[in-house]
Amino acid sequence: MSIPSAMANLLDGKKGLIVGVANDQSIAWGCARAFHGFGAKLALTYLNDKAKPHVEPLAREVEAAIFLPLDMNVPGQVEAVFETIAEQWGELDFVIHSIAFAPRDTLAGRVTDAPLDGFLKTMEISCWSFMRMAQLAEPLMTNGGTLFTMTYYGSQMVVENYNIMGVAKAALESAVRYMAAELGPKGIRVHAISPGPLATRAASGIPEFDALLEKARRKAPARELVGIADVGTTTAFLAHDAARLITGQVLYIDGGYHIID
Repeated sequence: MSIPSAMANLLDGKKGLIVGVANDQSIAWGCARAFHGFGAKLALTYLNDKAKPHVEPLAREVEAAIFLPLDMNVPGQVEAVFETIAEQWGELDFVIHSIAFAPRDTLAGRVTDAPLDGFLKTMEISCWSFMRMAQLAEPLMTNGGTLFTMTYYGSQMVVENYNIMGVAKAALESAVRYMAAELGPKGIRVHAISPGPLATRAASGIPEFDALLEKARRKAPARELVGIADVGTTTAFLAHDAARLITGQVLYIDGGYHIID
C-alpha cells in the first residue's frame, strides 16, 4: 500500500519511537514505513546484536535518526533509549510498542497450569513494558502525543493455542483504558491496535497458526487478511491531530472478523 502524494506530509514535524521491528514482516515495520511515508521522524530499536543486521537496513530505509538496542530483559536499556531521545530531540509525539513474549512452556501449557515465573515474565514483557515506556515518554510529550500498543482478539475471546498471551493482552487492554484516563488531561492519547492474524515471526510460535489464518480469511466480512501496511496507515491516522479526541480505544483492523460468531 503506497501513501497518496496528497497525504505525504500529514505527520510532518512529528517525532516518534517504534519498538518491535524484527524484520520486514513485523507489524512494527508496517508502522515504521507508514509513519515515515507520512513525514514523521523516527527512532527505531532492535532487540540485540543478533537482530541488528536484520533491522539496520530497515532503519536506513526509513531514515531513522536514532537507532538503539532495546531488550526489556537488560536493565537500563529502555531508560537509555528515552535518555537519548531527550538529548537529541527534547520531545516526543508518539510511541509504538509492538513487543510481547511468553516462555515457550508457559505459552504451550494451560492457563490453569501457568508457573509463577512464566506468568510474571509474560506480564512483564507483554504488558508492564508498555506502562514503563508510557511513564518515560510522558515528560517528553509536552505538547501531547499518542501511545500505541498491539493486542489481539484472543484478549476477549478464547482462541485455541493463544493461552497465556490472551491473559496478558486482556491486562494490556485494561492498562490502555486506565492510562488514557490518567494521561488524557495532558493531551496524551493511548490506544491498543488489534490486527487480525498476521504471518509474523512472533505468531510463528503459536501452534496451528496457519489454520487460524485460513479461518480468518474465510470468516472475515472483507474476505481477506490484514497486512502490515493496513495496520501502519490506520495507526498513523490516530497519531494525527485530527484524531485528538479519540483515546482509550481497542481498534480492530481485521476485515471485520471480530464481529462474526
